[in-house]
Amino acid sequence: MTMDPLTLFGLLAVSLMLVFYALEQRSPWFVLAFAGSCVLGSAYGFLQGAWPFGLVEGVWSLIALRRWWQIRLPLSGKKKVKRRRSKPSIRGKRKP
Repeated sequence: MTMDPLTLFGLLAVSLMLVFYALEQRSPWFVLAFAGSCVLGSAYGFLQGAWPFGLVEGVWSLIALRRWWQIRLPLSGKKKVKRRRSKPSIRGKRKP
């Protein structure tokens, strides 16, 4: 089975989207990388002729870019948007 360059590009774009989405909680830079990979996915959708896919991925890239803008390090005294944190572990707590 052989893959043409466009299919390989699409595989790379979608794989990067998956990886960066999974790593978003670690750093705002992964949110920005996810936005960039959504742009690649959008380009792939338009190049292969699936314009609805390209359009949706373009919208996702704008949403991710906005999320990155909100959670990046605060500059000039702007308030940082709080990110969700996991619930604390109950291990080690005594029952009353």
